[in-house]
Amino acid sequence: MLTFLPLLVFAYLLGAVPFGFLIGKAYGIDLRQLGSGNIGATNAARALGKKWGIICFLLDVAKGLGPMLLVKLLGLINEQPTTQQLLLWILVGVAAVLGHIFPVYLKFKGGKGVATSLGIVLGLWPYYTICGLAAFVIWAITVLIWRYVSLSSIIAAVSFPVILIGCIVAIESWSFNQLWPLVVIAVLMALLVIVRHRTNIVRLRNGSETKVFQRKTQNCDANS
Repeated sequence: MLTFLPLLVFAYLLGAVPFGFLIGKAYGIDLRQLGSGNIGATNAARALGKKWGIICFLLDVAKGLGPMLLVKLLGLINEQPTTQQLLLWILVGVAAVLGHIFPVYLKFKGGKGVATSLGIVLGLWPYYTICGLAAFVIWAITVLIWRYVSLSSIIAAVSFPVILIGCIVAIESWSFNQLWPLVVIAVLMALLVIVRHRTNIVRLRNGSETKVFQRKTQNCDANS
C-alpha cells in the first residue's frame, strides 16, 4: 500500500492536467468561456477545430492509460494479480479520472472523465480491455442509430459492468472472488458517467440535445 500511495498522488496530479484548457490558452482562448464551458475534447474541437479536439482526446486518454501502464512497468502487479493488487491497480486509474473531473489546477472544475476512463480500460488488460471493446461496439452502434454522443456514452458506461459480469460468468479462468473490485469500480464509474451527464439527460428528454454530424451549434457539455 505504501508503494501505491505515491502512484495515487501522481495519477491524480497527472489526471488533473487540463490539456484542453492549456491548448486553448496557447491560442488565446479560454474554453471555460466558450461553448459548453467544458475543458474536454469535444468543446476543444468546437472552439479550436477537429485536429486539436483529437489531440486533446488522445492526451486525456493518456492520462488514464499512463498510470495504469506504470504500475505494470514497476512490477507491482503479478501475472496473476491478487484481489488486493487489482484493487490498488484500479484505484490508481480512478485517481487519474478524479483528477480530470476535479482538477486542483482549475479549482476542481474539470471535464466528464470519459476519455480518461477509456485510458483505464485500455490499460487494465485483459479484464477491462476486452469488456471495453465490447462496450465501444455498443457505443458506435448507438451513435449510428440515434446520433447522440451523450446518450451513447451513458449506454456504453452502463453496459460495461454488465459485460464484465457476463465475462466473469462465461470465462472459466475469471473468478468473481478475485475480480470483484473491478466489478465494484465499473459500477461506480458507470454511475459517475450518468451523474456527469445529468444536463445532457435533461436535454435528451426535452429534445434539445445536439446530434453528431449536425451543423447547428448549441451549448452542449463535452463528453470528455
